[in-house]
Amino acid sequence: MSVAHPRRHTSCVLALSLSIAIGAALPSIAWAQPQGQEQQLAPPANAAEAALRTLYDTEWEWRQKEFAREKIDGRWQAAARFPSVTPQAWARRADYWAQVLTQLDAIAPGQLSREEKINAAVFRTTVEGLHNGAVWKTYEAPFNSDTFFWAGLNPRQPYQDEADWRRFIGRLDDIPRYFSEQIVNMDTGLSRGWSIPRSSVEGRDKTIEPYTRTDAENPYLAMFDRIPRSIPEPALSQLREQGRKAVLENVVPAYSGLLTFMREQYLVRARTTTGASDLPNGRAFYKTQIREFVTRDMTPRQVHDIGLAEVKRIHAEMQQVMAASGFGGTFPEFLEFLRTDPRFYAKTPQELLSYTAWIAKKVDGELKHVVGTLPRYRFTILPVPDELAPIYTSGRGGLDSCLFNTYDLPSRPLYNLPALVVHECVPGHSFQAALALEAPTRPDFRQQTYFSGYGEGWGLYTEWLGTLMGVYETPYDDFGRLTFEMWRAARLVIDTGLHEYGWSRQQAIDYLAANTALAHHDIVTEVDRYIAWPGQATAYYLGYKTIRDLRSEAERELGPTFDQRPFHDTILNLGSVPLPVLESEVRAFIAERKAGQATVAAP
Repeated sequence: MSVAHPRRHTSCVLALSLSIAIGAALPSIAWAQPQGQEQQLAPPANAAEAALRTLYDTEWEWRQKEFAREKIDGRWQAAARFPSVTPQAWARRADYWAQVLTQLDAIAPGQLSREEKINAAVFRTTVEGLHNGAVWKTYEAPFNSDTFFWAGLNPRQPYQDEADWRRFIGRLDDIPRYFSEQIVNMDTGLSRGWSIPRSSVEGRDKTIEPYTRTDAENPYLAMFDRIPRSIPEPALSQLREQGRKAVLENVVPAYSGLLTFMREQYLVRARTTTGASDLPNGRAFYKTQIREFVTRDMTPRQVHDIGLAEVKRIHAEMQQVMAASGFGGTFPEFLEFLRTDPRFYAKTPQELLSYTAWIAKKVDGELKHVVGTLPRYRFTILPVPDELAPIYTSGRGGLDSCLFNTYDLPSRPLYNLPALVVHECVPGHSFQAALALEAPTRPDFRQQTYFSGYGEGWGLYTEWLGTLMGVYETPYDDFGRLTFEMWRAARLVIDTGLHEYGWSRQQAIDYLAANTALAHHDIVTEVDRYIAWPGQATAYYLGYKTIRDLRSEAERELGPTFDQRPFHDTILNLGSVPLPVLESEVRAFIAERKAGQATVAAP
């Protein structure tokens, strides 16, 4: 994740001043601590805490350097090279992480403070996942159906500093070596039957084509034409000349070689099966993936059964919303109506992007009723790059930007956008990432740790939260939200069906089409992603269900004194944590609130 330094905005200071001046007229709002002004961590209380802190600080710094990042102006950024991905490098990393886990086992948890116990749990889960991937040699299949090692290397927006451009050129010069190591790994994986299924690879070679061009259609060359004029001459001209040289002499030949390998080797030799169970020792591998993404021990059967039950429950609610819309036909006819009626589709990419921006701004006006702490860091809204759009998801959020897919507009229904915006942008992923970045008194590794169960669970929870924020203005919007909820519940059934119970690709496509109003293009794209990324799809709904269950528990225990703002702050202020940690911390929050009630009520 690219992390930029949050800047203090005058508007934020003005808003805070106004809230103080008006007093009770506005809910109390706090602003997250800007990076660089955070409080210092308290000194370790004992030898166990000192050992733990030394361990996670040392591993974090080692990990950054190992993966080609360097500390610049107090934050870790991409260096002028790519990391080594050779089998030897991964074996070295596996050995190192095994040693780290052994050292962590030697630290007595009973001697750790509450905060350090959280640090230890986050650290252990992270390192276990890293070690697991290295041992299973997942680097031999270093991409999936929509996320590739050859894409995303170009910045989403032009760099503003000369030094950033020079490091970028250094990385471009290193692409031939980096791609060569990836190709060796993929060839080894193919030889032992460890590959992305062919059905999830077909057509992905087209995403490489733009980078083989030698004209302005090459995204790298186009980026060097966007160097900002704020960089003075002669540096600006030098950067453009050096960048073009790196692209034409190193990048284009490397991508051309990769394209040849993908078409002549990978597509020909990739496995024709779809399930993780068909990989070497695949069922054991799949169980580790569920553990990694959900951050708790669950069997495929448990996940599958929860999915079936939730699909049934959501379907009943969808029927109610369909009736509220006034539609008089059957459920399949309603889905067909939603997929085909022109009123539900943007006519231009700008119309779709403008609508997403309006939704995001509308949500901004509700945040004071939802959370108590707001981040300073801002995100922007961008279209998915053209070279990725045909096989990319509808949207994806992050710290710097939210991407929305404007390719094939008849497959991008507007009634899905309210739920998509709150999930990906605010108060979902972009909002969540900014709070994690700006959180005070937290070790560096905690600021950039991400667990899918927590992060995607929060994203899906914010879709439901939109019902309390007035985001869904029509029954169609609400059906879009339920389609997204059904989509995630169906994932539990589909993911385990594919990877444990022998489902075919078409069986998964048919199941998702029968239960959601997703466009056919999105359904196929999503199923291919589940095939290529075992276990990841299970994180969303199980994380969401954890948060919904915790909210119900808080409402039940606290009664009329329940306030969703501190409840949400408790979740967000933790940063990304394993689900068992989330449960214990929210329950501690509930207990503390109840104790406070008892103290106030006492005579």
